[in-house]
Amino acid sequence: MSKVAVVYWSGTGNTEAMAKAVEEGIREKGAEVSVFGPSEFDASKVDEFDAIAFGCPAMGAEVLEETEFDPMFTAVESSLSGKKIAIFGSYGWGDGEWMREWETRCNNAGAVFAVEPLMVNEAPDDDGIASCKALGASLV
Repeated sequence: MSKVAVVYWSGTGNTEAMAKAVEEGIREKGAEVSVFGPSEFDASKVDEFDAIAFGCPAMGAEVLEETEFDPMFTAVESSLSGKKIAIFGSYGWGDGEWMREWETRCNNAGAVFAVEPLMVNEAPDDDGIASCKALGASLV
């Protein structure tokens, strides 16, 4: 059985709703899933999972959340070489610069994307939830 981690931070609940749909998509494909906040996940856990979904909304001037999520991601980045991952998050402004920069960081680390990064404007609607489930399924 495949083991997948979902690691996310959410301020308003939009990225949390996305993470729950990602988790559902993983479960529907029959994999074991573990969900973590950024304070619960570190580089020592990366090898425990076949794939990892990371979720974080755009913050401030289109950056990853700087207090909890970005420090955790920076710490695990060097452990992602060859690891199957997906990244997702919500935004309320801007054009997705935070997601493009995050994708570049993942590519530079040697991570293997299972699916294109997923951005949802504000709260996910039915199509957004379906996209999140598909993202989760792609990791199995």
